[in-house]
Amino acid sequence: LCTLVGVIAGVGAAGFHYLLELTQHLFLDGLAGYRQPGPLGEVPMFTPTDRPFSRWILFVLPAVGGLISGILVYKLAPEAEGHGTDSAIDAYHNREGAIRLRVPFVKIVASAITIGTGGSAGREGPIAQIGAGLGSNIARWLGLTPAQCRVIMAAGLGAGIGAIFRAPLAGALFAAEVLYRDMDLEYEVIAPAILSSIIAYSTFGMFFGWDPLFYTPDFRLSTPFELAPYLILAVAVATGGRLYVQVFYGFRDLFRKIPIPVWTKPALGGLFVGFIGLYYPQVLSTGFGVVQNAIQGTDGATLLLAVAVAKIFATSLTVAAGGSGGVFGPAVIVGGCLGGAVGLYLHSWMPNLVPQPGAFAMVGMAGFFAAAGNVPISTVIMVSEMTGNYELLVPSMLVCM
Repeated sequence: LCTLVGVIAGVGAAGFHYLLELTQHLFLDGLAGYRQPGPLGEVPMFTPTDRPFSRWILFVLPAVGGLISGILVYKLAPEAEGHGTDSAIDAYHNREGAIRLRVPFVKIVASAITIGTGGSAGREGPIAQIGAGLGSNIARWLGLTPAQCRVIMAAGLGAGIGAIFRAPLAGALFAAEVLYRDMDLEYEVIAPAILSSIIAYSTFGMFFGWDPLFYTPDFRLSTPFELAPYLILAVAVATGGRLYVQVFYGFRDLFRKIPIPVWTKPALGGLFVGFIGLYYPQVLSTGFGVVQNAIQGTDGATLLLAVAVAKIFATSLTVAAGGSGGVFGPAVIVGGCLGGAVGLYLHSWMPNLVPQPGAFAMVGMAGFFAAAGNVPISTVIMVSEMTGNYELLVPSMLVCM
């Protein structure tokens, strides 16, 4: 069963990745002429157009995408709104692992439109709900018990995450860790999720290759004294993670009070996102390219800090308003930018203790979401797998904890 769930989740992740690349090519590039850089581990699937850049089309695109996504979600499957992971957690604890069959398919299309038109959201929430939904329906078709259905659903969740981020171990641990608010693991889920995640990762790799998402220089820890500056980074990402959560749920409560139809609220949020994108287009869509720059040290500290703050607000306006997309991917970007900025500042003050400021971007990616999402164990592994770099496990563990 875990093999079956892994194959289906891997194919679902591949299909979602293709659809997301297609919508970004059609809308951001084809209409607005905006060609967003991506991580070096992902080869572009489509040849860029020669359309000139239009700042005003880029301004309205997130609102248009939010409107289309809102109509799709609220008319067909209201469970598919938001970042997706929360709905899967609710199904695990309160609905015996049951997710309607239409939910993953609505989620695929709505998320691809939201992100492909510039909405600031991640692809992990959608693929988590897609994998969980497909796993849940397989379990129900086979007549499994509610307890077995919950485990298979969680295994599908981990399989989707492990495939889309090319991080099979982290995807499995994430599925076991994200189910609880406190620092805890669902031990029943770990073994099935590992098996499903391996198969899903292998299936996804057949389509899109095996390279890690990000390329990193030869980062390493040279002396134990270099750990001291990472304590400053830990405080910075913990503070940023708290701000991320407060801003996100603050906007969610605000949008719930606005007396307009719920299916129009993602468009309203998209309008504000487009306004932010006028000044910082790096925050639109997935935006992994700016993190790649932070790791390589090609962007300045002031720009990275500004993008980090802007990404927090853009993601909250996209997802908290009801747009379809994840919050882990944006958290990685915010953490990477914030870590990169801290690393550059510390490098200018103490170059002997911070010889590689780009390393702080990589560790910041892990620490930020460990704080914001209460998943410190899986996040340490996930960032190591996403970058193919295990030399910074010690500072990553320190910052995450």
